[in-house]
Amino acid sequence: MQEKTTVLFKTTFEEDIYNGLTDYPKHLSSKYFYDTKGDKLFQEIMAMPEYYLTDSEYDILSKYKEQISSLFQRDSQSFNLIELGAGDGKKTKILLEHLSNSNVDFVYQPIDISQNALDQLGSSINEEFPKIKVNKRQGTYFNALKNIEVPSNSRKIILFLGSNIGNMEHSDAIEFLSSITQYMNPDDLLFVGFDLKKNPQTILDAYNDQTGITAAFNKNILTRINTSLHANFNLEAFKHWETYNPETGTAKSYLVSTIDQEVLIEKLELKINFNAWETIHTEISQKYDEHTVQMLAKNAGLTIETEFSDQKNYYKNYIFKKK
Repeated sequence: MQEKTTVLFKTTFEEDIYNGLTDYPKHLSSKYFYDTKGDKLFQEIMAMPEYYLTDSEYDILSKYKEQISSLFQRDSQSFNLIELGAGDGKKTKILLEHLSNSNVDFVYQPIDISQNALDQLGSSINEEFPKIKVNKRQGTYFNALKNIEVPSNSRKIILFLGSNIGNMEHSDAIEFLSSITQYMNPDDLLFVGFDLKKNPQTILDAYNDQTGITAAFNKNILTRINTSLHANFNLEAFKHWETYNPETGTAKSYLVSTIDQEVLIEKLELKINFNAWETIHTEISQKYDEHTVQMLAKNAGLTIETEFSDQKNYYKNYIFKKK
């Protein structure tokens, strides 16, 4: 393990990078994949034929938009549509267009850690759906949720699409869902996307495309460290690697050092040593079955209201209510 010293951090990014790279085994959070370059790379990933998740959820929202919208506007009540990790909003726009065309009374409140993604999303919605009221929130999910203003007579519909729940271990997912439950009233809804267990090769292909887009996305975290913290990571000396355990449904992404090397992070006054074939764990992508989703809901104080599946049964969107 890297020897740790006392460091005064100016940002959470600095602290997370320091702690992750001085730990054993080394690890970094996938949330730091995203900046202007990372956002663009992820949009390219979502357009890849191997990355079935986007098309699967897109199909669900397109096919069931009327049923989903009816659940959102139950009793013709106004509501706030709060989206965690909104990104470019490509899939959400299916629902936004239907709601806008139906003259439904609601406010769309996208939350994202990337200000760049939020700015692009806000501009595109203003252009495509000028009737929709948009209230953007930049930051982590719960910091932003704390500051969201919802009138007492308005329901909350919380969206968490793209199987982002899969970026958490089960214990973390329960804690995450439990935290959301605390912000919910009995009449509120939580709409979550879950990627299902399937042919292991299909899953591996989705996270390790032959064109190298996913590898570039994974390595973008090193580029961010180089740029923001004045480090000298050689991206060519790291290999993107993906694994999948069909028993647990856990896919994991790694950056693997291909040589013995030392990396200097000037802003942290830190030298990091890597042995050849040493790893940095960067992402988890959990896959689910019915039993696991029910277990998560039960432990988070939620009940399943209904669910929607794509034609291949690759993916499901669940709607939850507070118990």
